[in-house]
Order: sequence, then structure tokens, then C-alpha cells
Amino acid sequence: MYLNDVAALSLDLDDTLWDFDAAVRGAETMLYHWLLQHAPLTAAVLPEPASLQQYRQRMAMLRPDLVDTPARLRKASIHEVLRLAGEDPALSERAYAVFYAARQQVTFFEDALPALEWLSQRYPMAAISNGNADLDMIGIRHFFSVILFSRDLGIAKPDPQIFHVAATALDVAPAQILHIGDDWQLDVQGALSAGFRAAWLVRTAQGTTPARMEGAADAWLTLNNLHELCLMADAHEHPVCGQGSASLSLPSYFS
Repeated sequence: MYLNDVAALSLDLDDTLWDFDAAVRGAETMLYHWLLQHAPLTAAVLPEPASLQQYRQRMAMLRPDLVDTPARLRKASIHEVLRLAGEDPALSERAYAVFYAARQQVTFFEDALPALEWLSQRYPMAAISNGNADLDMIGIRHFFSVILFSRDLGIAKPDPQIFHVAATALDVAPAQILHIGDDWQLDVQGALSAGFRAAWLVRTAQGTTPARMEGAADAWLTLNNLHELCLMADAHEHPVCGQGSASLSLPSYFS
């Protein structure tokens, strides 16, 4: 069975444990109001908080070299807003600090924290992310024995190398690690190409049909939530969720 001999887990963060877009929208709203207060001329180039995302996207097109480093890309876009508005671009560092702190105010999916707690008690776990989260500020660092960000390593998913770094840090063979993530290319294909097992987390119907799906359908798991992973592991005689599978139900699991 697919979970047999799994000795460790690795997880994506954004859109796997929390709604990334919601976190960013909230952070951009905080940044927008901070800019209006501390750099009021930005009102001329920022009609609404969503305008900040437009400047970020524009900067990504102008500076593709920054795309894999979220902090530098965001700072560059803020710098450009300030410059265009006739404000002091040096404010970009303070402005980014406001955005970054607000970006960590995530709302977890309902299943995320209960599953992290149970899974981390039974498996060593690695976090592997191309994003810009701060697990200390978010409050979940203690669940992970290994934390890898592309911004620190200079390599990003789906590059197999970042998965290999995780395997080495966990001291577990790649074939015995199950990676869980929401992105087909970055998480599933990346993990499989590194010799990991993969679980594709599809929380909504949107995006469930990639343009190209390589490999046999049984080469990966498809999950709708992390609760399903707990049930599957429990069925393989791993008491991941702390109770027998016969008595495990969604209401009791989240009680």
C-alpha cells in the first residue's frame, strides 16, 4: 500500500496549511493604510489595496530574477510605488516590515492544526516552501524538525535538489518520505522526481486537472484534506490521530 514504510513527512505551507491569497490580501490592506499614513502621496498611484498586487506583478515581469525571492520582489515593488508617488523610496524597508508581519497572520484550514499535532507526534516532519512564511511568528515551528525555504537555499521546488536536502536533514531515504502539497507541478512532480512519495492536496475542485499529468494515477495520493491522511495512516496501523479508525470521525477529530 502507498503508505507502507513511510518514515517521515514533508509538507508545503501556503495553500496547504492556510489560504495564501487571504493572508496576502490582508497584508496588502495593512500596507496600503500604512503607506497612506506615512507616505500620503502614494494615494495618487494606489487607488485601492489591490493596486499593490498589480505593482508586484508588474515588477515580476520587469525583474524575473526576483521571482524566486518573495521579499526582494515585494520590496522592489514598494520601492517603485514610493518612487512614482514622489515619496522617499527609503521608506520601503519600513513598509515591507509592516507587510511581512501582517502576512504571518494566517487563518489555518480547519484540519491543519489538529493534523499537524498528531502527525508530528508520529513522524519527523520537514516544511519545504518557496514562500515567505515565518513559522516562529505563525506559531508552528515546533511541529517541524526540518524547515527549508527556497529563499535561504537558492533552490526552489520543483527542483529535486531541495527535496534531497530535506531527505538528508531528516536522515531518511527519499522513498520513505511522503510529501504533501497543493501544487501539482511544484509539489507532486517535484517530489516524485526526487524519489519521494507524493500526496496531492486538492481542497477545491478548482485546478484539479493539470494540463499534463505524467505517470500512472497510482503514483501519488489525492487528498481533499489532511484528515484523510490521518485516516489512511491509521488504517495502516499507525495511530496517527490517536484513536482507532473505527471510532475516528470528523466531529471527534476536531473536538
